[in-house]
Amino acid sequence: MAKEIKKVVLAYSGGLDTSIIIPWLKENYNNCEVIAVSGDVGQGTELDGLEEKAIKTGASKLYIEDLKEEFIQEYVYPTVQAGAVYENRYLLGTSFARPIIAKRIAEIAIKEGADAICHGCTGKGNDQVRFELAIKAFAPDMEIIAPWRVWDLKSREQEIEYAEAHNIPLKINRETNYSKDKNLWHLSHEGLDLEDPANEPQYEKPGFLEMGVSPIDAPDKPTYITIHFEKGIPTKLDGKELNGVEMVAALNKLGGENGIGLADLVENRLVGMKSRGVYETPGGTILYHAHEVLETITIDKETARIKQYLGIKFADIVYNGQWYTPLREALTAFVDETQKTVTGDVKLKLYKGNIINAGVTSPYTLYDEEVATFDEDEVYNQADSAGFINLFGLPIKVRAKLEEKRNNK
Repeated sequence: MAKEIKKVVLAYSGGLDTSIIIPWLKENYNNCEVIAVSGDVGQGTELDGLEEKAIKTGASKLYIEDLKEEFIQEYVYPTVQAGAVYENRYLLGTSFARPIIAKRIAEIAIKEGADAICHGCTGKGNDQVRFELAIKAFAPDMEIIAPWRVWDLKSREQEIEYAEAHNIPLKINRETNYSKDKNLWHLSHEGLDLEDPANEPQYEKPGFLEMGVSPIDAPDKPTYITIHFEKGIPTKLDGKELNGVEMVAALNKLGGENGIGLADLVENRLVGMKSRGVYETPGGTILYHAHEVLETITIDKETARIKQYLGIKFADIVYNGQWYTPLREALTAFVDETQKTVTGDVKLKLYKGNIINAGVTSPYTLYDEEVATFDEDEVYNQADSAGFINLFGLPIKVRAKLEEKRNNK
């Protein structure tokens, strides 16, 4: 027999799902105590008035945990250093925000002596996996309640009706009900007209984009920026030292103003279906680009090739919610080793959705102008290449000669 649920810690955003979960929990678990927890990873104004709303809808209290700098330094930057991009386009904005939030929720649930942890993730999405794998890592015996997998509400329309019936105030309506996830790194849009991949995103429509403008509406004059990295970590923007939150916020502003970082893609969800999403990641797109440019002169070819290959796996691990695993830790250790020389400055030109390289320097550069030059030099004997080509091409030559001999029989 399952233990009686008297106290539940709820992952709370104040959005549609978690707003109706509070009264639903109290109705279905004998008026249990509900403690709401919001992990602040840069949702901004979404957190305004959240405590009053949580209490009003039945929670006994609300924790708002400031996780922003830890989020950037311990989750975002290691992923950027790894060059991890999911399916070539998605910069993992929701994916690496979930583990840090779930970890804090598990810690609070243990401290509060809770009987269960509840989340509002749907049974179709990736987030249920990300939340629950993290909870298993820090509270392995904790019961998990996932209302979307058990309640009778089958659509967002029914959720809105439930909220209205229980006098729960909502910031959305039926016409503008995109499913969104916002944090310091990105903003995602799903649902409504975007569910059909044939429909073009309405980038120029007022109110659709929140972190920037469409490239069409960006200024006609380019913006130049210089980012300084220390061992793969961005530390200065245009000579000014910034912490993680400041860096991402500043680049979001610059990138957004120039129409940078819009991604429209159909991705393969972990649970087996394809889904279409539109992502705004202005600052993140700039950081990934700048970091990659710096690595072109600071990492040798073979290391870069293996790192690129492992970056695909790293992205899958993050996307699949496996942050707290030995493999992710081992890959991060490998990445850290590769980043020892990734120090230097990257100059970029931002223009109408484009990021244009404008110069890169590093004290650890592997680029030797004297070797690479097309002019006369004294360090490279061009005659040496003949022997190299003979050896490099030997298998091709042998195969061709043997094939010729067989054909002449």
